Amino acid sequence: MTADLAGTATRIRVDLDERGYDVHVGPGVRRLLPELVAGLGAGKAAVVTARPPEVLPNLGVPTLVLTARDGEHDKTLSTVESMCRRFAEFGLTRSDVVISCGGGTVTDSAGLAAALFHRGVPVIHLPSSLLAQVDASVGGKTAVNLPEGKNLVGAYWQPKAVLCDTDLLATLPERERINGYGEIARCHFIGAGDLRGRSLPEQIAASVALKASVVAADERDTGRRHLLNYGHTLGHALERATDYALRHGEAVAIGTAFAGRLAAELGRIDQRRAAEHEEVVRHYGLPWRLPTEVRTERLLELVRLDKKATSGLAFVLDGPDGPDLVQDVPEPVVTGVLAAMPRG
Repeated sequence: MTADLAGTATRIRVDLDERGYDVHVGPGVRRLLPELVAGLGAGKAAVVTARPPEVLPNLGVPTLVLTARDGEHDKTLSTVESMCRRFAEFGLTRSDVVISCGGGTVTDSAGLAAALFHRGVPVIHLPSSLLAQVDASVGGKTAVNLPEGKNLVGAYWQPKAVLCDTDLLATLPERERINGYGEIARCHFIGAGDLRGRSLPEQIAASVALKASVVAADERDTGRRHLLNYGHTLGHALERATDYALRHGEAVAIGTAFAGRLAAELGRIDQRRAAEHEEVVRHYGLPWRLPTEVRTERLLELVRLDKKATSGLAFVLDGPDGPDLVQDVPEPVVTGVLAAMPRG
């Protein structure tokens, strides 16, 4: 990591050779957008934004502004189709640029639209939620949901740059701010160390640096990148089971607490380490209990659909040598741990 913008921001490199790019973290980094657009040689820009257009600086090129909404219910193929049709009407070419500005839903859907239109248009992400800054905007995974499951249709499409402007977090509602800590909490158990007590920009930068190192080693999710799914297997199931009333970070937090309990039940960690999972989640003000109305049987149905589960149930779990993907976890053990979790 290196400092830029007169020492007020941190620059983190995602090292993927010719597909590599910088992630800038700090106040005001969105001011870099015109320079980045010019550096790409783009003649036009399509901005997909869930924030007021005036949040972005003048890009110096003809700009199409598409209004987007944060939230999983707009994370669909029809949303991507609508974007692509507007790109076509605007005359966007593969030498132009798409810019996303919003939460993880906007990052994912705009990123997928950029990947598909003309078989690939450069994209720059300006994530405006804490959740998107620490996770969704970095790594090149783009996807939308189907009624049958979350993130089932997608593509790998690395951005040209990511600008995590911490000024944009100032107006987040309290619940959305806490929601973002779900991904930071799970970083505690996959190599970032204890981020409690550090400033928010430091927490964001540390989370991004961890993800950058993992993505650089495993861009296409064939090995080490599965560590980033810590807490996500049950988390995704909880999102679906509550029809997304539980937000992503909240669900991942519950999934992280569950992962500690399951790892202890399988003898991979001791009870002290299992309790640490709940302690970290609760420190950030996140939920750790299962929703009262969600049936265990429904969660098991949804966990079986997880992309990592090639045979039986699969979870990323802590262990004596650190976290790892554990396949073929016995279903009765999972059922028992879910049944023993507090609800509320």
